[in-house]
Amino acid sequence: MFVDEATITVVSGRGGDGSVSLRREARVPRGGPDGGDGGKGGDVYLRVDAHMRTLLDFEYKHKFAAQAGRHGAGSTKTGRNGRDLTVRVPPGTTVYDARTGEQIADLVVPGDRLLAARGGKGGRGNKAFATPTRQTPRFAERGERGETFTLRLELKVLADVGIIGFPSVGKSTFISRVSAARPKVAAYPFTTLEPNLGVVDLPGDRRMVIADMPGLIEGAHRGVGLGHKFLRHVERTRVLIHMLDIAAVDGRDPVQDFDTINGELQLYDERLAGLPQIVAMNKMDLPSGAEYAPMYEEQLRARGYDVVAISAVTGAGCRELMEKAWHSLEATIEPLTLDAQREPMTFEMPVAEHRELRVTRVAESVFVVRGSEVERIVSRTAVNTEAGAEWLHEQLSAAGILDRLEDAGAREGDTVFLEELETEYRFALDEP
Repeated sequence: MFVDEATITVVSGRGGDGSVSLRREARVPRGGPDGGDGGKGGDVYLRVDAHMRTLLDFEYKHKFAAQAGRHGAGSTKTGRNGRDLTVRVPPGTTVYDARTGEQIADLVVPGDRLLAARGGKGGRGNKAFATPTRQTPRFAERGERGETFTLRLELKVLADVGIIGFPSVGKSTFISRVSAARPKVAAYPFTTLEPNLGVVDLPGDRRMVIADMPGLIEGAHRGVGLGHKFLRHVERTRVLIHMLDIAAVDGRDPVQDFDTINGELQLYDERLAGLPQIVAMNKMDLPSGAEYAPMYEEQLRARGYDVVAISAVTGAGCRELMEKAWHSLEATIEPLTLDAQREPMTFEMPVAEHRELRVTRVAESVFVVRGSEVERIVSRTAVNTEAGAEWLHEQLSAAGILDRLEDAGAREGDTVFLEELETEYRFALDEP
């Protein structure tokens, strides 16, 4: 099954907590603190795997979490780092931030990867906080929280040549004729509900990837029919083969079909309408095809298009059409196929936007403090002990947060919410 859209959640590992430990050895009366640091949490990467073709793997699994870092231990033992997690995606996967809609990365070349969530830093053990005036600190730092992002994945087929046309004009039959692809073929519209990729080998070790695109109808740029599902896959191609049912089997005018589809391309993306197009007049094996072909060919050539008469059933004209497509490809630039020459790249999720410190008085004796700095302090401080609470107070003072609270009118004993942590305002610092 071809799946070209998915939404996943990635969670990096939390850093391990630092250790609170005091060295105790025989005949060493003043061993001092020896708590080790916590390990770093694991990162989450998305990485292109050339063997994947769809996003089917994400139909049933939506959450991917890396390993947390291990806690530190006594004797200054540092906790082990959490293992990174690599999530495989197919070439041509575009990654968006599901919350903002911002495009984060376009993963095209095998080996391309996105650092989707950074692991949290490990917390420092109590040895790191020893000073001449605080010789036996009985607190340590908590590990930093990992990052959590919801990502929208969108797969756009990577092909040199896209075959477009109304339903039932013979696109699937054609791709099965010129490549090893074997798409479903039936005598009714919308047989093809997903793109089919095929590799065409030409003499002289020449190779190109072609894609049989799902049928397009009027209004597709607004999502009618297969709509954007179809048009999204056309975006990657460099040359278009516009296939027409020249025998008018369904009673439609081939030139009118041609204009309708080009109009949809123009409305969706002007760049697509400007791609080189080769017109394939298909079904020349039918009597009506041979009869109408000269008239339609004259009209299309008068508009400046290269026209090839073919029969996807018998194979007549197919090799000539592929040669023309190859020469058109050679005249284009910026290849987008799997054979792209650039080296694999590493992309990164944007760093979370810094939030300025805000102190808000919400009641007579209640204040709320929000901001990136206070969030960092609270998340990394263990406040369940008296020593930890004292260290929190010191950090708030050093960051100027206590001064901001005093300026806002806070008094001793007032309730203060530091993000989600509830505490009491106390300005004077005790001696360590």
